[in-house]
Amino acid sequence: MTAATIDPATFAELQETAGADFVSDLVATFVDEEAPQMLAELRAARAEGAAERFRRAAHSLKSNANTFGALQLGELARALELGGLPADDTPLAALEAAHAEAAAALRELTRG
Repeated sequence: MTAATIDPATFAELQETAGADFVSDLVATFVDEEAPQMLAELRAARAEGAAERFRRAAHSLKSNANTFGALQLGELARALELGGLPADDTPLAALEAAHAEAAAALRELTRG
């Protein structure tokens, strides 16, 4: 699961640059606090028709995901960033599933 979900080279480079302990803290903050807030913001912005808020939240999620090597999550967020408000919640459900998968993989990497 981990290798397919998280780019090992990107994650290793982050650990090398920032230190494994600091990256563990960053991962916990991202998966438990920041990403869930961004996902909630995407849902709220879509429901309210707030396209610019939606785009900013998708951009932030994309950037953070790519920092950790969560490339699938980053790519889905990028598609939402560039695609505007979706017609329904289907892309958000896919994004949330990718977040759950990336979160599990990142937790596994920081435990090991």
